[in-house]
Amino acid sequence: MTQTTRTDDERFQLRRILTDERSRGIIIQVILVLAVVAFIAFITRNTMVNLGKSGLTTGFGFLADPAFFDINQPLIAYNSQSSFARALLVGLLNTLLVSVLGIIGATVLGFTSGVLRLSKNWLISRLITSYVEFTRNVPVLLQILFWWALLTGLPKVPDSISIGDIAFVNNRGLRVPGPITEPGSMWVLIALALGIIAAVAISKWARKRQDLTGQTFPSALTGLGLVIGLPILVYLVLGQPLGWEIPERTRFNFRGGINVTPELIALWLALTTYTGAFISEIVRSGILSVSRGQSEAAFALGLRPNLTMRKIILPQALRVIIPPLTSQYLNLTKNSSLAIVIGFQDLVSIGGSILNQSGHSLEIVAIWMAIYLSLSLATSAYMNWYNKRIALVER
Repeated sequence: MTQTTRTDDERFQLRRILTDERSRGIIIQVILVLAVVAFIAFITRNTMVNLGKSGLTTGFGFLADPAFFDINQPLIAYNSQSSFARALLVGLLNTLLVSVLGIIGATVLGFTSGVLRLSKNWLISRLITSYVEFTRNVPVLLQILFWWALLTGLPKVPDSISIGDIAFVNNRGLRVPGPITEPGSMWVLIALALGIIAAVAISKWARKRQDLTGQTFPSALTGLGLVIGLPILVYLVLGQPLGWEIPERTRFNFRGGINVTPELIALWLALTTYTGAFISEIVRSGILSVSRGQSEAAFALGLRPNLTMRKIILPQALRVIIPPLTSQYLNLTKNSSLAIVIGFQDLVSIGGSILNQSGHSLEIVAIWMAIYLSLSLATSAYMNWYNKRIALVER
């Protein structure tokens, strides 16, 4: 009798656990996690067995081996004797370069075209609409190839287009002056950094001052003066320690300066215009989400249209704009991997070269996935922080 009662109690307890929603959810999650772990373990073991049968080794020790290939536009010191790890770092920096430049360009283009599409000027509105509809409906890969073909069709080096005799454009890219650092040039960079910090601090102080007293302060002009004026002042006081190397035309090429390859320019233009078209629609929808009464009230108080858009409409529209804008930033970063089709040596292109030489496909793919995942998570974390920072606080 006692054993039967104990069995009934155990069944009752089990039934209660299974019927409880919270307990049932925990059990299902545990089962799913165990199933995923078991599946990953099975795939890993199966892969290791197959690699062993093929006589292939695993591990990341190959990253110390010399690369034996060149990179046409490294941002750090690199040569063919550098290691695979150094080559991947160069590829990562190139990916970050085109991603950051693309995000900046697409943001400026997207916000500008999004506002202009709502313009009452019929011509401007239709031109922006045509740009958005055309660009959004053409694959980005075709746009990259289009810009690359257009740039490589420029005049050859002997017939380069001169821009003030200090910059030159040809089918090999854009040759611009390069900086020549001398002792004391670091102080100019420090002055620039201090100018930026001071500009940000003044902007925050002016905003708080306006909230408390209603008095405005020309923080934008003051900040611009600090960012530009302070480095120039240090530059002049120290006797101009920073010079510029002007490109010089030779028989077959140019000597000196910095050459921006057509592959980088084409990739940047394509990613900027393509992503900018999507951002334009996001900005337009965000502006339209703000009640029309907000702008009418601002006009009734005598505010100008540009000030109304900057101070009244856009701050409220940002709460709608930021979440989808984050997705576009992530898409742009991942779309930068298409650079391989025009020969721009980014992370994917250089990783492919290393894969072909070393045969470590699993390790290279794992590095790709880890880096792009880290970039996406970092971008999302920053944009989420910014979204919370600008969120409207209801009273």
